[in-house]
Amino acid sequence: MPRIENNLKQAGVVLPNPAAPVANYVGSVITGNLLVISGQLCLGADGKLDAAHRGKLGDNVSLEAGQAAARLCAINLLAQASIALGGNLDRIRRCVRLGGFINSTPTYAQIPQVMNGASDLMVQILGDSGRHARSTVGVAQLPLDCAVEVEAMFEIAQN
Repeated sequence: MPRIENNLKQAGVVLPNPAAPVANYVGSVITGNLLVISGQLCLGADGKLDAAHRGKLGDNVSLEAGQAAARLCAINLLAQASIALGGNLDRIRRCVRLGGFINSTPTYAQIPQVMNGASDLMVQILGDSGRHARSTVGVAQLPLDCAVEVEAMFEIAQN
């Protein structure tokens, strides 16, 4: 069994069908040895948004729910990567960067801890090659009133 697929299985993660873009963009772009994945929302395997992941951190969404939402975003990033790479996630050499957008109140100070939900999953699944650069910002609103959205850049092996 391929390494990353095995790590997903051991973590109990089943990749969902990726969400289709809802506007004028694509889910991913490969340029050279980089795979860039558009921002993914915290949708569950059923493609729906759990009520616990709707709203703002610092208001109606707890830190733990925010971390779980960020983890779902990371799962959805890997699902998009799988499609882009023809099902061969072992082409991923490194997670270069994650960008996190946290739907939060203006004074919410635990934004980095929320984003750890996504970062921790990348390291769990990719090992040391999952360690990445990262930016995380609090925002006033996200699509569908999601609590978290995460984008990614991966270095990949050529076919």
